[in-house]
Amino acid sequence: MTTLTTTPAVARVVSPILRVGIVGCGNIADNHFQALTALPHVEVVGVADVDRARARSFAGERGIPRAVTSLADLLELGLDAVTVCTPHPSHEDVVTAAARAGVHVLCEKPLAVDVAAAERMVAAAEQHQIILGTVFQRRFWPAAQNIRAAIDDGLLGTPMLGHCQVLLHRGADYYRSAGWRGTWSADGGGVLMTQAIHYTDLLQWFMGEPVEVSAKAGAFVLSDVIEVEDTAAAIITFSSGAIATLSATVTAAPSLGTRITITGSRGGTVSLAEYPEGADAVNDVWTLPPQPRATSVFASGLAADIPVAEVNAALLPLHRQQLADFVDAVRTGRPPAVPGRQAMTSLLTVQAVYESARSGQPVRLPLAPDTTFNHLAAPSPVA
Repeated sequence: MTTLTTTPAVARVVSPILRVGIVGCGNIADNHFQALTALPHVEVVGVADVDRARARSFAGERGIPRAVTSLADLLELGLDAVTVCTPHPSHEDVVTAAARAGVHVLCEKPLAVDVAAAERMVAAAEQHQIILGTVFQRRFWPAAQNIRAAIDDGLLGTPMLGHCQVLLHRGADYYRSAGWRGTWSADGGGVLMTQAIHYTDLLQWFMGEPVEVSAKAGAFVLSDVIEVEDTAAAIITFSSGAIATLSATVTAAPSLGTRITITGSRGGTVSLAEYPEGADAVNDVWTLPPQPRATSVFASGLAADIPVAEVNAALLPLHRQQLADFVDAVRTGRPPAVPGRQAMTSLLTVQAVYESARSGQPVRLPLAPDTTFNHLAAPSPVA
């Protein structure tokens, strides 16, 4: 790997071909492969998965030269970067090992299952001068970009009120199809950690730094299938004084998609809606000049629930954009669209929801450095 240090913070890859490895050959890995191979001067040279047969099958079907069962063997291939598609708890070991090897990393969300682990990952990236990005591909929706631009341009004023609603469906078969799903040890949480964290990221991207969370959560419908929450609701206060609500469930039948609404200090309201899940979001309410407008994503009626594999496939265009951004960041030495440290904000918010739900008390942020959470004690439903 040939690098040239451009700033004290990160090294820029200047070799003509960017050599990339994929860690983990699960469902989302194919999106990474397709996005990477669509880019010029990028080569996926190997994949790693603890399941040897799955690694070989994934590589063989896609013409990837090497399939290995350990990260160490993958890193020996002379990589410039890796993308991480493994279960949540393994992210820390993968990222820190890649950082020590001087290999840049794009990691699927959530960055980790607790803030302490995420902090260690970010510290390793900074120490070894590698880029660490996190996949929050929905930031690349034009509808999300429109809201961010309205905030940056001052058209909306200061965001003062936000609403984030996540009404999705994951049935018992979804959790039973993989033994690790719906567990604290492997998933790190339920709807908030695995599905709603995408929209929590967007909410804080629009609203700013969270400073207090008050929440309730529990397994209201799937308690005999999962040990994590299937439903949660929170009130979040931000450093500006703004407030927002966050509500999420995987028990809506059928799924009604997701929606984020922001009202600014100048009186305007903007929102985005994703329906059905995996579709491009639209700005369904936009009261800002010069063309206020409103529409409904339900105008054509309700759609049947879409299998998760099809949702992932529908997100490929957004993965293409985020992978292209990451590759450009690696080549130029600039920060990626969602740096690891920025990705910690949504994780911290989710952790604060869990802690507030357990304690019954508001949780102030930022947390003390020695704060720990008991991930194995599931939140109890409200009586």
